[in-house]
Amino acid sequence: MMVTMLIPASGYAANPFLNTPDDKPVSAKFRRTEWSDDIGDKDIPLTASAVTTHLANIPRGAIFKVEFMDLKSRADKPREIRPDYFIVTDDQIVLLNEEGKDAAAKKISALNKPPDFKPNDIYGISSGSFEHQEGEWKTTIKSKGDFCIYEASHASGHFKKIVWKKGVGLVEYASGYGAQADGYRLKRELTSQKR
Repeated sequence: MMVTMLIPASGYAANPFLNTPDDKPVSAKFRRTEWSDDIGDKDIPLTASAVTTHLANIPRGAIFKVEFMDLKSRADKPREIRPDYFIVTDDQIVLLNEEGKDAAAKKISALNKPPDFKPNDIYGISSGSFEHQEGEWKTTIKSKGDFCIYEASHASGHFKKIVWKKGVGLVEYASGYGAQADGYRLKRELTSQKR
């Protein structure tokens, strides 16, 4: 069953979980581990920089790009993580799930009204909880206190987890395929600097 959701007609206020103070990219260091059949039985360290960039304003929101760069580990095959583009309103973070994301972002920013969103593209909510199942993929999103946790899993062992923190942004990003066949988990390094 396919359901679409429309952004509420209220004015856009900055989303507490994904926002930048201006149009300048915001960078943060992440570290944790990666694994794959090629790596062997044990996880190995993985580090990266996550860069969040405000791309455009849209009716009732904004579009952001979250990109992992400078990925480093001792794996023979370098890991690649594709950038994610998010449409952000005051109450939702929605994955821009289209081919040609840069062109799609420009097209959406020129619209006079917010686009329709599919439930399986919602990656964050400002409050409460949300559950959705499409086929064998089950998604739960919970917003409680300073955190919003997105978790999606498949019966085959595939998973994705994203954790957002109020006033900070992305603090955890993890993805895996099959029963430990390939994947990674990255967590934001703590800094003494306050925003």
